[in-house]
Amino acid sequence: MVINLDSVLITLSLAALFLIGFLVSARRATAGVPGKFQAAVEMVVGAIDGLVRETFHGRSKLIAPLSLTIFCLVFLMNFMDMIPVDWPPAAAAAAGVPYLRAVPTADLNTTLGLSLMVFLLIQVFGIRHKGVGTFVKEAFTAPFHAEGTVAKILLAPANLLLRVIEELVRPLSLTLRLFGNMYAGELIFILIALMTWHASLASGLTYVLAPLQFVSGFIWTAFHVIVITLQAFIFMMLTIVYLSMAAESH
Repeated sequence: MVINLDSVLITLSLAALFLIGFLVSARRATAGVPGKFQAAVEMVVGAIDGLVRETFHGRSKLIAPLSLTIFCLVFLMNFMDMIPVDWPPAAAAAAGVPYLRAVPTADLNTTLGLSLMVFLLIQVFGIRHKGVGTFVKEAFTAPFHAEGTVAKILLAPANLLLRVIEELVRPLSLTLRLFGNMYAGELIFILIALMTWHASLASGLTYVLAPLQFVSGFIWTAFHVIVITLQAFIFMMLTIVYLSMAAESH
């Protein structure tokens, strides 16, 4: 539970970039032949809007903008991993900053913060769509249903325990899935970057391993583009699914 200023500042900068980019695209939108950037924005907005309509069965004007924001922001944070690993720290060192993590989602505190906000939204959606009475009642009567007052009272503790576990697992899984994939990807980039350095210290094989380092870096970069997009998509889709489940009654 630490607030890392590098993760916070980079996240805020990327959020500003996302907002400015989409606002500019919206204000310059034309009904005629769109430009490349407008076409890309329309494709992202249309795709996410379609997913929300298919997945979320309740009524809410918040879900589509929320899903769009989550996908774009998480994607931008993940995309920072595409910048060569030594550039951001070198630029920070030149500015007098001793340490800088360029990928906010490789920081456990960032992914935990995102997941906790999703967790709070799940509870808010559940209460708004069901009411406080039904929301509390479901916590004690599902998933094990029973007829009769005595049976309901006996099963209430087990139902409540399972409900608490279910609610806690959701933010935990969101946190660790995104963090684990991005941290591992960043670590592999660092290991590839250190190949020639270790070789020069060991036996002077820098020139032998340099081509291998370039090929390895290119292959992992191409693969990691899929990973960062997929992780942003998964985080967004799980959020939509969880909110949809929270809005439905048993």
